[in-house]
Amino acid sequence: MFQFKGQQNTPSSLKPYLKIKPSQAMVVNTLKSQTRSTEMDPGIWSNLPQELLEHVLCFLPLKTLLNLRCTCKNFNSLVFTPPFVSEHSSASHLSSFLLLSHPQFYSHFPLYDVTIGSWRKLVVPDSLFPSEFNLVSSSNGLLCFSLSNSCSFLVCNMLGKSSRVIQHPFFPFSFGLLTLVSTPKGYKIFMLCSKFPSNYAFVYDSKDHSWTRHDGFQPLLIDNLHQEGAFYKGCLWFSTPEPFSIVCFDLESGRWGNLNTEMPRELTFVRLVSDDVKGKLYLVGGMGRNGISRSVRLWELGKGEKWKELERLPELMCRKFLSVCYHNYEQFYCFWHEGMICVCCHTWPEILYYKVSRRSWHWLPKCPLMPDKWSCGFKWFSFAPHLYALA
Repeated sequence: MFQFKGQQNTPSSLKPYLKIKPSQAMVVNTLKSQTRSTEMDPGIWSNLPQELLEHVLCFLPLKTLLNLRCTCKNFNSLVFTPPFVSEHSSASHLSSFLLLSHPQFYSHFPLYDVTIGSWRKLVVPDSLFPSEFNLVSSSNGLLCFSLSNSCSFLVCNMLGKSSRVIQHPFFPFSFGLLTLVSTPKGYKIFMLCSKFPSNYAFVYDSKDHSWTRHDGFQPLLIDNLHQEGAFYKGCLWFSTPEPFSIVCFDLESGRWGNLNTEMPRELTFVRLVSDDVKGKLYLVGGMGRNGISRSVRLWELGKGEKWKELERLPELMCRKFLSVCYHNYEQFYCFWHEGMICVCCHTWPEILYYKVSRRSWHWLPKCPLMPDKWSCGFKWFSFAPHLYALA
């Protein structure tokens, strides 16, 4: 389990060939005594206080920690206790990824490791999916897939190897604005159903494994098929069509509300992004007239619920960004990832992102695993593997 520097084992087949001079006998005896002193005495280690043992284990690599689960019942139950989860999460540093989904990348998802700046590939096992699937949302290491042939959803944790199939609330079921929200006590799935004139909202709660139906909101931004709700202060936040406004849905009470604040003028499109850890809500919007954007700006919701402008997209980057969709802004969507505000387009394979800590804009280059002929269907997600996010 533990390895110590300087401790070596000599194969028995080599021992007859080792020659030791009499003058070296004292040195050899000293080395033997040092070797014995580094051995793990069960009488000592078995009496190690539990809190010290947990502190040592929290620094183990994730792969080693997973292998330890099968050694004894204590380790198997320990890795899922809340105190150990919290300490291990703060002591270990897992890579986080930007995950690309495309209809022609069936069961294969390119991953961009933002920590080391390299591309990898996530392969989904065939045994996990009984039918055709489509990745629709992600949150805190959990991935939510839509299983078209079985009229259900699949929420899974690839790292923790846990999954759950969730049946649609009724059949047939058409949905929009699906958003997966992971919480310390489980997760919730929000969506609007466009089957009814009132656009009912449906919420699935993993605590009791049931759906609840709530009133919809008119008019809600149904045109943004690729934009999820921004989770902020226990609510999901959305923008409405022109004249632009901000509405929210409380996941606990199931009630809708409005953000009574003045919106920036001359907006051509609006997208919301939230940093739930630090409790911040951002607005990415285009500025212009007659539906044509001339610039792209970033605002933060500040004190008094007023929008404060933070940055403007540099002119050259703005020209490229606006030329991507030919002013068809419905193709744009945004999401938050590890201190980055990512702006993507359904018809473009690159990501424009803003690094909040550095206050700088960057382009993430095209994935080298992708053929040049693919021109639409690009869907990016934030993917931060988390061992303890249970499906």
